[in-house]
Amino acid sequence: MMRGALSRFACAILLVAPNISPAHHAFSAEFDPDSPVKLQGTVTRVQWINPHAWIHIEVPGEEGGATEWMIEGGTPNALMRTGINRKSLPVGSEIVVTGYQSKDRSCRPACKANGRDMTFADGRKLFMGSSGTGAPRDGADPNER
Repeated sequence: MMRGALSRFACAILLVAPNISPAHHAFSAEFDPDSPVKLQGTVTRVQWINPHAWIHIEVPGEEGGATEWMIEGGTPNALMRTGINRKSLPVGSEIVVTGYQSKDRSCRPACKANGRDMTFADGRKLFMGSSGTGAPRDGADPNER
């Protein structure tokens, strides 16, 4: 009797488990459309994870020192479609990112921003966001209509 109940419970869990996923946030839940940023720095780490890739850069301060920024991009797949991949963004790359700062200004463990455009040292400019995120319509998204 107990074995049958356990088997039914296990089957129910297996049926429900694929439908459980972490919540995905809207742009406005985490980022401030009234706080645009322009960050120039050196890539220190890139996380190719879903649902968003994160690019970590070190931005030199005006009075010395540096600030670590975590910049949220689109999904790894969306970034690859725009031309951004593991080989094109090695640690040590110099980039400029425009985007919007996080509503949480504590900068712990790092300052956060949602990236819109990334410009490489050679002048190439690529859209790094994802369409339909609720970010301000600023013409940066080539999919905007």
